[in-house]
Amino acid sequence: MPEKLGWPAMQTAMSAKQAAGNHAATLVRDGMALGLGTGSTVAFFLDALALRIRAEDLVVKGVPTSEATAAKARELGIGLTDLEQTPELDLVVDGADEVDPEFCLIKGGGGALLREKIVARAARQVVIVVGEGKRVERLGTTFLLPVEILPFGHAVTRREVAAAGPCQPFLRTTEDGSPFLTDNGNYILDCKFPDGIERPRVLHAGLSQIPGVVEIGLFLDLCHVLVEGRPDGTARVLNKS
Repeated sequence: MPEKLGWPAMQTAMSAKQAAGNHAATLVRDGMALGLGTGSTVAFFLDALALRIRAEDLVVKGVPTSEATAAKARELGIGLTDLEQTPELDLVVDGADEVDPEFCLIKGGGGALLREKIVARAARQVVIVVGEGKRVERLGTTFLLPVEILPFGHAVTRREVAAAGPCQPFLRTTEDGSPFLTDNGNYILDCKFPDGIERPRVLHAGLSQIPGVVEIGLFLDLCHVLVEGRPDGTARVLNKS
């Protein structure tokens, strides 16, 4: 069982995430159409954005990638829209579970990977905000790969995903043992690769061909800027070359 974080460690992790979220909020300009990601680091971005909206009378509108993000944005007074009304976005701010040296990502720990990828594809610029420990040399070494699948025939889909990886897929469940449902009503397989993902593009192409697979938590060529928060409250900004 993983060791529980003590209070000092929790403070450090949270301050690094907050630093990343705060910096991302400084990138927003008046009149922007935004993509609003999902996760704990993005929550700090939303808090900082709301402060700027109130202090500077900014007018922005955001497309949320999850029902949880939509609810938080409404609570903070951030105006919302959707991709039907606003199909082109100026900026997306989202988190990631892992980032490799080529800015390829694993996303989906919060279960919003399908909507997150659709929103990212609609943006001129995607900014990924992370705390410490998310940068890896090879994807899949510190985090399981989420794969969103249809509930219908999920046992068959799971078997095919396992063979295609090859990997060990686990059906994501809630605390009571029932299958976790995404906002789209689908299941998620969390896939373990003992040695990480050697060829992300090849894996993505292979998994995409499996009937029942809705989306894959590999985000390739969908990150332009990485903002990595630090425990001292500063942020390191890396641009994709």
